[in-house]
Amino acid sequence: MLPNTITATNFNFPRQVSVYKGKVREVYNINDELLVMIATDRLSAFDVVMPKGIPFKGQILNEIATKMMAATQDVVPNWLMATPDPNVAIGHLCEPFKVEMVIRGYLSGHAAREYKAGKRLLCGVEMPEGMKENDAFPNPIITPATKAEMGAHDEDISKEDIIKRGIVSAEDYVILEDYTHKLFNRGTEIATNRGLILVDTKYEFGKTKDGKIVLIDEIHTPDSSRYFYAEGYQERQDRGEAQKQLSKEFVRQWLIANGFQGLEEQKLPEMSDDYILEISNRYIELYENITGETFIKSNTTNIQSRIEKNVMSFLASL
Repeated sequence: MLPNTITATNFNFPRQVSVYKGKVREVYNINDELLVMIATDRLSAFDVVMPKGIPFKGQILNEIATKMMAATQDVVPNWLMATPDPNVAIGHLCEPFKVEMVIRGYLSGHAAREYKAGKRLLCGVEMPEGMKENDAFPNPIITPATKAEMGAHDEDISKEDIIKRGIVSAEDYVILEDYTHKLFNRGTEIATNRGLILVDTKYEFGKTKDGKIVLIDEIHTPDSSRYFYAEGYQERQDRGEAQKQLSKEFVRQWLIANGFQGLEEQKLPEMSDDYILEISNRYIELYENITGETFIKSNTTNIQSRIEKNVMSFLASL
């Protein structure tokens, strides 16, 4: 028997204005002042949400993200106020920028697939000739993506097009770039101290009511980031072997091997309970590696009522 999971919510909190449902998170607007962000156990890959939840995934994402917010708040301000439940983060309402700031230190994942297809320009950024998959770039590159609604695909976009189309002003984009590099540098330091390499990641930003740009959503989680084990990295590169990694890429590779890449008319392969448990264990492994702490599983007897009780209690305390 798999532990219970949470794949959808339908709460009605006091002073609730609206609800936004993303691929993984469900966000409740409270009085146009606060956001209650619930990390579900949904799993998405190739911008498609898998039909079954992954036990403890929401808790893992939420707890890594909140720990990383705390570890980076001295270099970049963020939206977070409190985490009253293992699956919940509450913070200031922000107007999100409709772009994901993807930063890559290595030629991996999507960038490697594009490179293999012969492309040397990604989001208007040139990638050097003669690179092998998982080689380090001379310097990290920022390759933004448009922020898609649920069920739609994120799309690569260049800095020039972002500014030209008015998605982000030129002045604000300078800040987003600066914050992205600062966060990636700090994330790299944290990963190095844990024997890991932060390969690539994405950050999302928003503006508070008083116009301050802050970090929002998740940070340095297995859904938003890719990690390699540092030990043996160079030896594996020299031998042309696949890197030992901690990320969601293993799910993508499993889907590809089973004939699915999110394209039309492709059928989503069914995941067995054993494989779902394996995914859950891989997420726990990343949590323990990146935080250096033992993962403590929350009580999943009735996740919905637990979350509702904890959120209501916090809101009542304000």
